[in-house]
Amino acid sequence: MPRTRSLAWSELKIGLITIVALVIAGIMIFLVSGEGGFFWQRYPLKTKFANIQGLKPGAPVRVAGVEVGTVKKLAFVGDQVEVEFEVSKEQQPRITTASIASLGSVSLLGEAAVDITAASSGTPVPPDGYVPSGRGPGQISDVATQATEGLAEATRLLTEIRAGRGTMGKLFTDEGLFNEINGLVTSAQAVATNLKNGKGTLGQLASNPQAYKSLEASLKNLDAMTSRINRGEGSLGRLLNDDALARSVTATTTNLETLTGRLNKGEGTAGKLLTDDALYTRLNSLTDRLDRVTMNLQAGEGTAGQLLRDKQLYENMNGAVAELRSLVKDIRADPKKFLTVRVSIF
Repeated sequence: MPRTRSLAWSELKIGLITIVALVIAGIMIFLVSGEGGFFWQRYPLKTKFANIQGLKPGAPVRVAGVEVGTVKKLAFVGDQVEVEFEVSKEQQPRITTASIASLGSVSLLGEAAVDITAASSGTPVPPDGYVPSGRGPGQISDVATQATEGLAEATRLLTEIRAGRGTMGKLFTDEGLFNEINGLVTSAQAVATNLKNGKGTLGQLASNPQAYKSLEASLKNLDAMTSRINRGEGSLGRLLNDDALARSVTATTTNLETLTGRLNKGEGTAGKLLTDDALYTRLNSLTDRLDRVTMNLQAGEGTAGQLLRDKQLYENMNGAVAELRSLVKDIRADPKKFLTVRVSIF
């Protein structure tokens, strides 16, 4: 009989030890893998997303990147998805109305998680309250979307190039353009060869020491000339450095400005000629009359015109002048012959 009670106690002791071990193992599992502590150490919260991007129950909830809870339930509310999750009560002061809930990624495989920004400036969200949602920066879906758009753009670009559109397309498909570029490269190679062989001005400058020395001497002369100009030597140097000459040039410029101003105002004969319409009209009329007189003379009209055009009249006048000269000559030779005065009284 005593042996039977001892066996029962041994079995009971083993069972108790097993139960305690299981409890300790469960606690350790909670401490190692479960975030947020026991159920009495957590409180429920909610948020809404237009697209949860593969979020599942059991996904981690992070505050400032630290896992503090898990997603419990997903449900449609209108066109949005309501996400219920539990977090540690220790995070309640950090999860406020100023916090933003967004979708993040646990790994590069795209496993979704709920990320909440820590904000102590707002009012703590009460249990079963809603955390404002927003779009998180740098999400995997955004990267995938941008990569897809980039690939599509690259595909369109390759299509355009294959079709021969644009500069690159013509470069790859237009044989004439290729030949022109090939010719340009060949010409550039020929120029480089000529330079290397000392042909041409640049080739001589690159290979001929005498040409280099001549150029260096010219540069030295130019440097000396600019130095003299800076010192005020020579006409150009005085023009740049002599204040008196500068004032003289300034005064001349001022006088020219004054003269042009008077001309523009119509002062003086030249100014009136430029600005007075009446004087211009009179001069134009005088020119017209002179043109008509000249035309009449050329047409032989009038005495002067006849004198210019009638040869006989010219010869008669020339003969009369010759006789007048002969008469004057005779008078000078014997004035008494022509100047004798006779007085008769009857």
